[in-house]
Amino acid sequence: MKNLLLMRHAKSSWDNAHLSDYDRPLNKRGQVNAPRMGQWLAQQELVPDLIISSSAERALATAEAVALACGYEKEIQVFRTLYHGDPEDYLALLAAVPDAVQRVMMVGHNPGIAELVGQLTEAWEQMPTAAVAHVALPIDHWADVNEETIGQLLALWQPRDLPG
Repeated sequence: MKNLLLMRHAKSSWDNAHLSDYDRPLNKRGQVNAPRMGQWLAQQELVPDLIISSSAERALATAEAVALACGYEKEIQVFRTLYHGDPEDYLALLAAVPDAVQRVMMVGHNPGIAELVGQLTEAWEQMPTAAVAHVALPIDHWADVNEETIGQLLALWQPRDLPG
């Protein structure tokens, strides 16, 4: 059994019209919610063994804030393919994860991240900004994950639903 945490990037800013979509930073709400989700994961004893993130500014800033808040001290793996990535892009990266890793967090974008949650769990849930889906996968080797893998959605957390 492997565990997957799928997170949509936190809320981003549209204030600077000169920035490309790829370069948009987190806004104030995103800067608050990303570490809140990291703290929540630590409280749930769900610190990832590996964090994989889109290279887009808002996703990477989210991953870095979560990592700091939950106590993740390893390198974050960053891939441009997750920017506008579809579920197959996420699955291809997961399939290359070493078997020693039990819990992976992926930080990405809609619609790909929401589609992946739906594909892996058959639970078609909304993934608002900074939401985290916790999915248990019935595999022993990451290389076995594919488009036919069906796991169990254990939880879906949104910042607005957290205590405090």
